[in-house]
Amino acid sequence: MRKLTIAIDGPSGAGKGTVARAVANELGYRHVDSGAMYRAVGWKALREGVPLDQDETVAALAAASAMDITDEHVAINGIDVTRAIRTPEIDRAAAAVARLPKVRAVLVERQRRLGAGGAMVMEGRDIGTVVFPHADVKIYLDASPEERARRRAADPAHTGGPSAVSEVATLLTERDQIDRTRIASPLYAAADAIVVDTTGKAIEEVVREVLDVIRSKTK
Repeated sequence: MRKLTIAIDGPSGAGKGTVARAVANELGYRHVDSGAMYRAVGWKALREGVPLDQDETVAALAAASAMDITDEHVAINGIDVTRAIRTPEIDRAAAAVARLPKVRAVLVERQRRLGAGGAMVMEGRDIGTVVFPHADVKIYLDASPEERARRRAADPAHTGGPSAVSEVATLLTERDQIDRTRIASPLYAAADAIVVDTTGKAIEEVVREVLDVIRSKTK
């Protein structure tokens, strides 16, 4: 089978990361978490005292930063930030820098270079609409707001420990509003994406559903 470019998009808590990694493993493809790039840039901007609303300054920081992103670790300029970027503070920083058009231009170009050879599953919020508008397969994962909040509240990688679902739901609503209304690459399902609702489904079921879509697209 030819090497495919597979785009998986969707909001926070829809299951993108887990599903994308599992699909990539099943196919023997590389998995790329584009959101980790924005998180790493947000982390570095905070560390260096760079205001998160200064597009040119943050974009220059992003352009000058070497990133190494795998399923096991995330590093920026040789510093391992795997755990450091999975906090509520960096959630907010990533959302802030992701609104900046020049920052997005820098990171989208990097993402395109990473996926140039195919054999890749990339997840994010604008992969099928902006990064790879001609991707072989586009999947948009979604879930009910309540389910997404429950999942994220139980994820210590994002909350630092179990959190109140109501608090997380408020944060997710704010992030959704930012993602869907930003000028640069807003979050929405591409017209040719297959929408998969993960509400109430086990991960294995969603992975099978996505793989079925991929196989049907390649027949």
